[in-house]
Amino acid sequence: MQEQTATRLSAKHSIIVGITLFSMLFGAGNLILAPMVGAQAGTAVAPAMVGFIVSAVGLPILTIAAVAKIGTATELGNLIHPLFSKVFMALVYLAIGPFLAIPRTASTSFQMLLPLLGISQERVALVQLLFTLVFFATAFVLALHPTKLNKLMGMFSGPALIILITMLVGKTLMFPPAAPEATQIAAYSSNPAVTGFIRGYETMDMLATLAFGVVVAMNIQSLGLENPRDISGQVIRSGVIAGAVMAVVYLGMSYIGVTVGPLVGATVNGASIIALAANIQYGVAGSALVAAIFLIACLNVCVGLVSSISEYFVTTELGAHLNYKQIALCIVLSSVVFANFGLTAILAYSVPVLSALYPVTIILMVLGLAGGSKPSTAFAWRLTVAVCIVISTSIAIRNGFAPKVWIPFDVLPLADVSLAWLIPSIVTFVLCWMYSVAAGKKG
Repeated sequence: MQEQTATRLSAKHSIIVGITLFSMLFGAGNLILAPMVGAQAGTAVAPAMVGFIVSAVGLPILTIAAVAKIGTATELGNLIHPLFSKVFMALVYLAIGPFLAIPRTASTSFQMLLPLLGISQERVALVQLLFTLVFFATAFVLALHPTKLNKLMGMFSGPALIILITMLVGKTLMFPPAAPEATQIAAYSSNPAVTGFIRGYETMDMLATLAFGVVVAMNIQSLGLENPRDISGQVIRSGVIAGAVMAVVYLGMSYIGVTVGPLVGATVNGASIIALAANIQYGVAGSALVAAIFLIACLNVCVGLVSSISEYFVTTELGAHLNYKQIALCIVLSSVVFANFGLTAILAYSVPVLSALYPVTIILMVLGLAGGSKPSTAFAWRLTVAVCIVISTSIAIRNGFAPKVWIPFDVLPLADVSLAWLIPSIVTFVLCWMYSVAAGKKG
């Protein structure tokens, strides 16, 4: 008896693919943000986490649905213009890959492992180099089989990560270190839901879902589905499963922040909050627990990124000169260099790029969910994207290189919550759409 029907995977395989996608998305950045929200929001954590989950879980899952509905991320970008799609997707893959996220997976893992090593300061650089070589060699080998990630992450490393997080959250639930306190941060006191939404926005997972869609589809196909419509539907279902798992994990991690926050203050970063919680609950063994959580989470994300980015570039002009394995090797080798010698410098350039790309991704998500552009709206979508690019890029460059400099876009509505692009984009689309409709009637 087959484990899946002709049109969808079985419940077992749907869960496996969902956990695979969760594992590819849930890295170090995801781990530390929710505890920070909990520590900073205090007793206002409930509305803060509602806002956080809407942006950190809801928007990425909607992006998966949008891409699945259109076909691929490249085809989604083509609805604006083929040249735009090439440039935009290349920037997305490079920014979340070898220029930012991939090097950080190794450097973050090493920093969490460092307390266990007991090495002198002068040997840290050498040990970090050796660690990153082993880390990326492992990621490279695992990424050579992208259609088997459902077996690796969905059945082994993903469940292992969930179990380790459950060990920490579960014991914190049974033995909370401290009682929640009222927030001392004005933003959470006055508008916790909006503040939580902005914090969730900082995960930048929407960009990752653009990249991961193709590998998730390949893994679904390897489990027996062949019809593109059926695969798209299954990608969406697995995305919902991944989102549900992620939301539960975020809630658990925020509880850690709420109960540990009073002991350390609201300004401590999420990694320190997690480390203290583990130490309180498990003593010296807590350091090993935290290191294992971060190592598995970072390796999962690294493998997912290397696989997805290699799959994308092998379909471009680069694929005429390099095969999948060669592209993957180039990615991990460049990541070794950045992780050890140039991460700080590369972050200065990559973070503004990510900040500029994210609003455009939101507009593309809406376009995909709307089923693509129609003759009456094609111009409206293109101009809306152009307006969004101008505003988001200008603000991202300012924030990255001259944060104290005033620019005219600072007077736009919602600029104080990093959404200056939103109202102008909506107004541009509505006006262009009305113009197109009026022009069509006259014609």
